[in-house]
Amino acid sequence: MKNLYLGFQHFLSDEEGVTAIEYALIASLIAVVIIAAVTTTGSRVNCTFLKVVSALGGAAASC
Repeated sequence: MKNLYLGFQHFLSDEEGVTAIEYALIASLIAVVIIAAVTTTGSRVNCTFLKVVSALGGAAASC
């Protein structure tokens, strides 16, 4: 019974899993920021290319 209690106490004081969760949260936050930046930049670049096509006599730009 004492071994079971000591094992449970060790399990509660172990912080290794907490560190992994923190790293996962940080990585997911970084991924969200990267996706937002790429999406914003992509739409701006697309608008620029549409303006160039329109200036060269292609389809009208709509951005």
